Amino acid sequence: MDFSTIVDLFLHLDQHLSILINQYNTWAYVFLFITIFIETGLVITPFLPGDSLLFAAGAIAATGGPINIPLIILLLYIAAISGDTLNYHIGHMLRKKVQKREKIPLVSTENIDKAQNFFIKHGGKTITIARFVPIIRTFAPFVAGASKMPYRKFLMYNVIGGITWVSLLFGFGYFFGNIGYVKEHFSLVIVAIIGISVVPVLAVYINNKLKMKRGSMD
Repeated sequence: MDFSTIVDLFLHLDQHLSILINQYNTWAYVFLFITIFIETGLVITPFLPGDSLLFAAGAIAATGGPINIPLIILLLYIAAISGDTLNYHIGHMLRKKVQKREKIPLVSTENIDKAQNFFIKHGGKTITIARFVPIIRTFAPFVAGASKMPYRKFLMYNVIGGITWVSLLFGFGYFFGNIGYVKEHFSLVIVAIIGISVVPVLAVYINNKLKMKRGSMD
């Protein structure tokens, strides 16, 4: 899959997902489940659509198409929560490598550092807050496992975050995705969702740079 195809998939999620739902109904559920599960469950796939996919699914559900809303929401809840759970256990297994800052194939050390900075700032709530921040969302449960965060505490934030994330993004798509302007400019809306989601990451990055600069000046 080349870069232009990936961009087209992101910008026209509504069209691609609509075709999948209308022509291959059961496989649409499988696609949604696997994409959300992998996006949250593997640190090597933070580039997969998360927020935008949930928004698109909600928008399509609002059209009254062949989609079982309670079932798809339940599947998305399970995918989001089980994905983070898998990521936590992977981080726990690789905790010695993370603590020693050893290089892990296909895993960005820089992104791990970003997630760790989020933990320092927000504590355990990071698992819930990170749901709304691309990249951090994928690395936060990994870092939680690597830092030996108690699993019961992690699970509580994981369930709250997963349910809240899916409900809000799917709900936004359901209630706003079929407004005339949004439908006509869907690609711009998707770009805006991605852009707004990235703002917290940029804020943390800039804040860390400023702190380093101040430290070097002292």
